[in-house]
Amino acid sequence: MMTAPNEFDDLPFEPDNWPDSGATIAVQPDVIPEPVTEAPTPPAIPQAVVAKLGNPQDLADLNLDVPDPEDADLPDFEFHEQIDRAWFVCDRFDLQTDIWRGRILRAVRDREKIGGEGRGRGFLKWLGDREIAKTQAYSLIELADSADTLLADQTIEADAINNFSKRAFVETAKSPIEVQQLVASSAQDGNHITRREVKQLSDEWLSMTSDLLPDEIKAKTADRSLPPQQVAPLVRELEKLPENHQVEIHRAIAETPDLDTVKQLTADAKNLTRYLDSAAQSQTLREGGVDIEAALEEALRLGCLDITTELVRQTAQLEQAVTKLYTTWKRLGNSADRLYVDTGASSPNLRSLVACVERITGKLIEVSLDDTGENSIRLQILNDGDRLA
Repeated sequence: MMTAPNEFDDLPFEPDNWPDSGATIAVQPDVIPEPVTEAPTPPAIPQAVVAKLGNPQDLADLNLDVPDPEDADLPDFEFHEQIDRAWFVCDRFDLQTDIWRGRILRAVRDREKIGGEGRGRGFLKWLGDREIAKTQAYSLIELADSADTLLADQTIEADAINNFSKRAFVETAKSPIEVQQLVASSAQDGNHITRREVKQLSDEWLSMTSDLLPDEIKAKTADRSLPPQQVAPLVRELEKLPENHQVEIHRAIAETPDLDTVKQLTADAKNLTRYLDSAAQSQTLREGGVDIEAALEEALRLGCLDITTELVRQTAQLEQAVTKLYTTWKRLGNSADRLYVDTGASSPNLRSLVACVERITGKLIEVSLDDTGENSIRLQILNDGDRLA
């Protein structure tokens, strides 16, 4: 049955356009909605945890506004400003998260020290179960220790940590206390602290206060005649040298306090450190009765420190390589002997494998230097009492 059209048929079906007829319209839903239940209230975080780690709710405001790279109306400078702001937020949360992780790892490590069995095996197993490398774990623990030290000494306020990037915070913890105070003051003022700024402050402080530098260099660093980023590496290399070598370099730079001299002496100090370290590791040089200091003086006088350092360094490296070769050769021989005992006629392929490696498990080791086999090297290993044939 069809009904006659009325004057309201053409009106759109929107509540604002409904006629005010005074009638009451009751709508019966087809489906009765399920009663709404409130979500359970999460357990409160103990205040002791909040006091040590900070409030976890602070991590809830992670909100990144990453600009659209295809937005042609967005100028480049504004695009990069937005990118920098987003990156800073990631750095801040990265730092907070890693400090928390370091404190957690430290708690697990200390717990294992008190009640664990074995020498740290419980902690290593805990790391292994979570696929965390040992070096990464101790790096995070070091970061947590640095954070606790800086906060305990009130060098840096807890709220100011958010103004650091992760690398800047680690760099600050490694800096002298005077640099830490300067950086903390800037962070308290709300400035964003980057690693480059902390390193620049450290270089300036080191270059103007180190007792290893003559006054002429300090004065030129203070008036910017010499860049601190060039002078600071010289100080760091000098700190590794014995006092007698420090005095010589101190005298040389005082005579010619310019940038070229700073660069040259930095390279010389680095070579000196390598020379002395390598010489101390070389058993050949010790047994040969070489006067290391006298040889060094001659190398400096003749201007051949670079090649002398390389000679001593390669001597130490070759000794280490020979020691590693002998250790590997012994292990290989033992493995081949064990496999030979455990196999028999029923395992011809394993016997073939053992026979194949015999050419390098005996006292005469032969290895081809190329695929053609035309060039090879032979090494003979002699035990005590053996003589060359």
